[in-house]
Amino acid sequence: MTDVERAQRARARGVSVLITLSCLVLASFATLHGQRRDYPDRPPGDPAAIARGKTLYSVNCQFCHGADIRGGDGGPSLLRSGLVLADQSGELIGPVIEQGRGAMPKFAFKPDQVADLAVFLHSFRVAGYDVSRQKPATIVVGDAKAGEAYFNEACGPCHSASGDLRGIASRIADERVLQQSWLMPGSMTERGAPPPAKPRPPTVTVTEPGQAPVTGTLGRIDDFVVSLTTAGDEYRSFRISPRTKVEVSDALAPHKELLRKYTDADIHNVTAYLVTLK
Repeated sequence: MTDVERAQRARARGVSVLITLSCLVLASFATLHGQRRDYPDRPPGDPAAIARGKTLYSVNCQFCHGADIRGGDGGPSLLRSGLVLADQSGELIGPVIEQGRGAMPKFAFKPDQVADLAVFLHSFRVAGYDVSRQKPATIVVGDAKAGEAYFNEACGPCHSASGDLRGIASRIADERVLQQSWLMPGSMTERGAPPPAKPRPPTVTVTEPGQAPVTGTLGRIDDFVVSLTTAGDEYRSFRISPRTKVEVSDALAPHKELLRKYTDADIHNVTAYLVTLK
């Protein structure tokens, strides 16, 4: 056999291998596509049953199987479990719950509880992301009137809809950026929000016994140490003792305090009100 014939045979073998691999890849895609079509297409579950099932799941199952049923601390994902996919209304899930399996303990659930848990598990979409993971079309879901009342009470002493916030919704068209911006001004400057009109970093004045007060831009503060940079660009650090007097001036302090008090409804309502200020 000549060198030319050997080369031709080697090329032929290479082409044959590539064709075989291509067929295997296409077969794999076809199988996957068929599997995704075979996922059960379930009708929407009863919201009340889903809520009851979610409560049961959160207390008894979430730690191991995860909040989104995709697996957690030691427990497998239930989203694509063959048993869960084949189950209709708890007839297959129930025995596993009642008898346990492997490291999973048994649970004394009543039949109606098993049915509620099944409805909750079946509420998650398998062939794609479930609704809870999808980006909502809008976050403006609050009551603008209630938001205006809350704004006037909590924010009115420092801000005004006809003053510094006039036209805020036109300046920040993205409602998500707008919401984060009013929650903590300046936090979204690099993401579409205009910079604060007068950015003022926190300042601090430290007075130690028998010493003159030292004032500067706050660098760090905790229960033990406070650091600052003076107007002369000098870095100073102080150990905090019972006799050390520390006074912090932070223009955003009211916003930081309110973060501990807001409810979800407060945030949604204020955002719904602010988007009207165009």
